[in-house]
Amino acid sequence: MTGLPEYAVHAIKYATREARRADNFIGGDPHDAPMPMDYFIWVIQGGGRAWVVDTGFSAAIAAERKRTHLRCPAESLGLLGLKADAVTDVILTHMHYDHVGNFHKFPKARFHLQEREMSFVTGRNMRYPYFSHSFEVDEVVGLVKLNFKGRVEFHDGDDELAPGLWLHHTGGHTAGIQVVRVNTKRGWVVLASDTSHYYEHIRANRPFTVAYRIDDMMQAFRRIEKLADSPDHIVPGHDPLVMKYYPAPRPELDGVVVRLDVPPKPSN
Repeated sequence: MTGLPEYAVHAIKYATREARRADNFIGGDPHDAPMPMDYFIWVIQGGGRAWVVDTGFSAAIAAERKRTHLRCPAESLGLLGLKADAVTDVILTHMHYDHVGNFHKFPKARFHLQEREMSFVTGRNMRYPYFSHSFEVDEVVGLVKLNFKGRVEFHDGDDELAPGLWLHHTGGHTAGIQVVRVNTKRGWVVLASDTSHYYEHIRANRPFTVAYRIDDMMQAFRRIEKLADSPDHIVPGHDPLVMKYYPAPRPELDGVVVRLDVPPKPSN
């Protein structure tokens, strides 16, 4: 018994896109089969509070980037009895377009971000398309403006937001990417976000194609393995298997929302 709160954790799928294996691994893949990508936001609830992890992207951005937008992430919070305009805390794992869009739909929220991520997205590397193409400049400017209003809470490395709820900087995919470690009734779960896009990235030690530092990305795999209670306690950021491994909280939400605070189905 840890004496810590045990949180409920959900993933909400809001978009998808077709992709192939060669798109998702540095160096390509000899088996260039389909490997679609899902897009999620996450919700942590417990102790009378709720935290939203990432805010997704809009239908307009989906059209520009040729993604299939299924539902508004902010409005989808209603499926779990929440309203975006009442949320007080949003954790941003990093500032890529698919994790920080719709921030303006959370007017009461503080945004929790690693300080080095803000430095990264406003620094010298953004002149290079390799780095900048995954960000939307209006969203970066929007977060800068929120900082001037005192609504960005910066973190430097590891930080405890509440008993049983931690942020951990990993780096790799971006300079300031962080994961969320949360205590649940099944133990410590790590929301890996883009530290590991798919299960295969961490389990096969294969880096994703978008990387700030490949060595940090590989070491981040080892870090989150230590933070989670087991490999089955690691939840990747974009893998469609998440929707297959975990149950919906209600039958009508099948394929849309899943619970992550219960054990997954066997993966083999």
